[in-house]
Amino acid sequence: MTSTSPLQNPEHGIAPLEATPRNPWARSIGSLIFVSRWLQAPLYLGLIVAQVVYVVVFMVELWHLIAEDVFGDITHIDEATIMLTVLGLIDVVMIANLLIMVIIGGYETFVSRIDTDGHPDQPEWLSHVNANVLKVKLAMAIIGISSIHLLKTFIEVGGMGEGGISTDGEKYTPTGVLWQVVIHCVFIFSALALAWIDKMSQSTAKAAHDAAQSPAHAI
Repeated sequence: MTSTSPLQNPEHGIAPLEATPRNPWARSIGSLIFVSRWLQAPLYLGLIVAQVVYVVVFMVELWHLIAEDVFGDITHIDEATIMLTVLGLIDVVMIANLLIMVIIGGYETFVSRIDTDGHPDQPEWLSHVNANVLKVKLAMAIIGISSIHLLKTFIEVGGMGEGGISTDGEKYTPTGVLWQVVIHCVFIFSALALAWIDKMSQSTAKAAHDAAQSPAHAI
């Protein structure tokens, strides 16, 4: 037998409680606050400009790779130099991917929905993007960028002694490299923590949804 609250049972002749009409000032302030989200739109447009800058940086680095590192002296190609330049290109691409996630995901989450349903090029992650998913993906992108920088450092300091080494005007020391490794590990632990929090939030939301859907039975 299903229990029914007296306020929900029409046999008791008690009408459900009605919501108190909201104050017009409260509605106006709420509408203003809701519309204020559009103030973020110029920020995402600015990130698009930054994306254009990174495209220019990529093309300049690619030209240096082809014109100087490869065809500058084709008989003496330095593999380490080529590898470092390619890693720099990958670094630019990963930062550009990070910008795309912030622009599209941030606009979709905090400003307005993007009507891409049915579009063949719609990103897979955009269909279920939210603040938690976006933070996890950004953390993973930052880990990728940090990995590229750390790999470049390892290549540069291959023959480093206790006093450090200078390469292309940059000074590498054992302490500096150690701190790079520590910071990279902090990024990894932060991403794991964000993923764990997101998983816990989803489990809590699912449990609350299942509890709301389950019928109440009288004792």
